[in-house]
Amino acid sequence: MKYYISTPIYYVNDAPHIGHVYTTLAADVIARFKRLDGANVHFITGTDEHGQKVEKTGIAKGYDPLNYCDLVSQKFRDVAEVMGFSNDDFIRTSEPRHKDVVAQIWQKMLESGDIYLDKYAGWYSVRDEAFYDESEIKDGKAPTGAPVEWVEEPSYFFRLSKWQDKLLELYETNPDFIMPQYRANEVIAFVKSGLRDLSVSRTSFSWGIKVPGDESHVIYVWLDALFNYYSAIQTPELKDFWSPDLQIVGKDILRFHAVYWPAFLMAVGLPLPKQIFAHGWWLVEGEKMSKSIGNVIDPFALKEEFGLDYLRYYLIREMPFGNDHSYSRDLFISRINSELCNNIGNLCQRVLSFVDKNADAKVPQNQNLNQEDKAMLASAYGAISKMRAHIEKLALHLAFEEVVNLGRLANEYIDRNAPWALRKTDVHRMEAVLYSLLEVIRLIGISLLPLIPESAGKILDTLNIHKDNRNFAHANPSGALKAGDALKSPEIIFPRIGT
Repeated sequence: MKYYISTPIYYVNDAPHIGHVYTTLAADVIARFKRLDGANVHFITGTDEHGQKVEKTGIAKGYDPLNYCDLVSQKFRDVAEVMGFSNDDFIRTSEPRHKDVVAQIWQKMLESGDIYLDKYAGWYSVRDEAFYDESEIKDGKAPTGAPVEWVEEPSYFFRLSKWQDKLLELYETNPDFIMPQYRANEVIAFVKSGLRDLSVSRTSFSWGIKVPGDESHVIYVWLDALFNYYSAIQTPELKDFWSPDLQIVGKDILRFHAVYWPAFLMAVGLPLPKQIFAHGWWLVEGEKMSKSIGNVIDPFALKEEFGLDYLRYYLIREMPFGNDHSYSRDLFISRINSELCNNIGNLCQRVLSFVDKNADAKVPQNQNLNQEDKAMLASAYGAISKMRAHIEKLALHLAFEEVVNLGRLANEYIDRNAPWALRKTDVHRMEAVLYSLLEVIRLIGISLLPLIPESAGKILDTLNIHKDNRNFAHANPSGALKAGDALKSPEIIFPRIGT
């Protein structure tokens, strides 16, 4: 099964921040989950490098636009490496492979009559790279709070109004096309209010893809940028991945992805994405992060202080996917200590240390399992299917709550059965309990691979699980530990964070 997932391509007017990290992390977790579940995944991210804002920012900082893009784009590449993202490709809109495709798309739209030449007069926000209707402007600013300027210049237009009814039909017949649902309602209301044709070229600056046959115009940055998802797979081995199964975007760019993007695709006869999901923002004490306020959270500093897996875990577990949420250092420490250190880490340490000392560091026999043991194992074997159901609904925080709950069940199970007491009274019963607990730990390790791959790998290393068996196809009795298999000496996998 092929599965194609994308992040938005990030605009290079600024350095990467926690919002960029969160978006790509969410896509990374889903991509890893799908790969472990047997899918052939293609996961892309990249940078959006054209437009007036980039040209202005580059020049203001003393750079040629392309050199500026080279510099900032590399920072986003570095993020992917530092944060352990598993993207299969990183696309830049300044690459020839992208520019060639956009030129072909333009020509198709021109030939079909979906693009025509006229004159644009209206409000434009350089910061948002977006056009706004008069009714959207309040106190001289766009709905986003960005300043706007009055623009009058020759422009090519895309017949967006032509696709209004088709878009509404799309939303009605595919209720999960835009998620979460309340975001879909916002988009539908916008489209129902009436779509005007969209200006898709500019003449007042030069940094962008030139309009074929009319190089006094550059193609509007959003028509250019959105087709990165298509241009990234225009090779013989990747073409079959079209169309995207899931496109993750920030809520601030949903209109471009849920209105303009499907209209563009309809105009050139390409299949549409299956789902577009708009996530919320990380806030600080209820306020949006801002350099001017000085409340920007640096993900690299968090990674240096707490470690990569702790940062990945917190971001996904703390914030319900789709909502806004406030960052809290205290909640970060509390969640890591309670769920990873005191729960899963404690379980691993107490069981693996006990087996190391009292069972010759080998997997014990499992010939005397009782109903309680079998129920414990059934919970472990059922965890992946529960996680899968949450992942399909993009409830990422709930998917990993299943692992936390499994850890709690196992800790309660070990307390009830007390293998340290059984060692003196019933060795066979002790072996059954320890076997069940080791198997639960194996399932926990596999279940955590999409989110905290390094730490999950350490759990599986201690159990001597072969690399080929670290997937969901082995998260069942067929991949179970075998009595007599040697285990490695345990180490502390989740050290507590001091407060």
